Amino acid sequence: MAEGNHEHQLPLDELMKIRRAKLDEMYKQGINPYGERFERTHLAREIIENFDQLAETETRIAGRIMSFRTHGKASFADLADLSGRIQLYVRVDQLGEAKYEQFCKLDIGDIIAVRGRIFRTRRGEISVEVHDFLMMAKSLRPLPDKWHGLKDVEIRYRQRYLDLIVNPDVREVFATRSRVIHALRSFLLEQGFLEVETPMLNVIAGGATARPFVTHHNVLDMDLYLRIAPELYLKRLLVGGFEKVFEIGKNFRNEGVSTKHNPEFTGVEVYQAYADAADMMKLTEELVAHVAREVVGSTDVQFGDYAISLAPPWPRLPMLEAVKQYAGVDLSGIDDAQARKLAKDQGLEVAPDASYGQVLEEFFDTYVEPNLIQPIFITDYPVEISPLAKRKKDNPQLTERFEPFVVTWEIGNGFSELNDPIDQLERFRKQVEKRESGDEEAHMMDEDFITALEHGMPPAGGLGIGIDRLVMLLTNSRSIRDVILFPHMRPRG
Repeated sequence: MAEGNHEHQLPLDELMKIRRAKLDEMYKQGINPYGERFERTHLAREIIENFDQLAETETRIAGRIMSFRTHGKASFADLADLSGRIQLYVRVDQLGEAKYEQFCKLDIGDIIAVRGRIFRTRRGEISVEVHDFLMMAKSLRPLPDKWHGLKDVEIRYRQRYLDLIVNPDVREVFATRSRVIHALRSFLLEQGFLEVETPMLNVIAGGATARPFVTHHNVLDMDLYLRIAPELYLKRLLVGGFEKVFEIGKNFRNEGVSTKHNPEFTGVEVYQAYADAADMMKLTEELVAHVAREVVGSTDVQFGDYAISLAPPWPRLPMLEAVKQYAGVDLSGIDDAQARKLAKDQGLEVAPDASYGQVLEEFFDTYVEPNLIQPIFITDYPVEISPLAKRKKDNPQLTERFEPFVVTWEIGNGFSELNDPIDQLERFRKQVEKRESGDEEAHMMDEDFITALEHGMPPAGGLGIGIDRLVMLLTNSRSIRDVILFPHMRPRG
């Protein structure tokens, strides 16, 4: 039997010594263990799906050996490529004694290239009879035990390459992620939006309420910030005359790590001149429904125990009404002190100087968010927690802002953009006061953005969607780390 079938019974250092000895033997025999370019004619899945047309023809395939079984003068192996697996059938009378012996010394994890005949075994399995093979890469470390799989979450995230090798479902998640981004981009381009790129390194941290990462430019001798969001740059483009723009890219927030948060994440931001929050809500539900249809074939998706319908239209629920409905508390028409008293009466912990808006948000987070399973837009956020959104005409204490929720997660944020430079300057000043009093998440003063607004920005609607959370929803993934190829991890102790 092949040594690979019993590898897990030996200590790792012994296994690596055995494999290293095999590597040295290859060099002595003049075999290159790390091969050259190889032109494939088929992938595994192509052979299996088109067997009737390909039977008895020659193929050239390549991939990683995932299982290995020797039976005297014949051997079997499973070869995995990007499309799937196919069985290899190897006979000594076909390869010759020397080449067959080389094949029998291969290990699970080795990467080889094969030339052979496509056929079906007596047991009915579509296979490739190996006529010749070449080494492409000798594996010096064993793969995780195939019978138990790679279950250790820490290893799966830290050594994602192992996760991808042994867990085909994980590869499919990331293939789905790629399709999500493609579908999202195609939808926006078809709607007439222009894709743009804005700076990752910002002189001023802004565009969202979050704590930034700080870096330093040596030549200019100045601190810079990894961008929190591209919003302020994209709105400068509205001032410049681009009326429909979007950007897909990374954002960075120096915050905690959880199943829903990673310090580095991917988002899309969309801005449309002469639109408002209502237009952007319509765009959001149509975009998400389109992506779902393109990627999973339906607007009906399963997430855990929930059957979720993403088909538009999604209901709209004002934040105050949501709190009244789920918490049984009415916060409308009261001031900061009254709001803080209501929070205390309900046992909520809020800062001694918490504003009305902050209290309302705390009520919402505690009582409402856990109940938002089917897609819904929460609307009319307080102005204190929405420094870039336009005020509501009938209630200047609130803004024309919305957030889409599904399976209890906020997956986006949007609003009618504030284009009044005087109002925006005053809100920036209030943010600066918060920052000076110790709030590291507050906005900095962006004087150039104010200057841009003073030249005139058309009324506009804006939207941001977290792509990672959207992928989580469409792949039934419970942790953001499951949809980010290389998530951030704490250093090993």
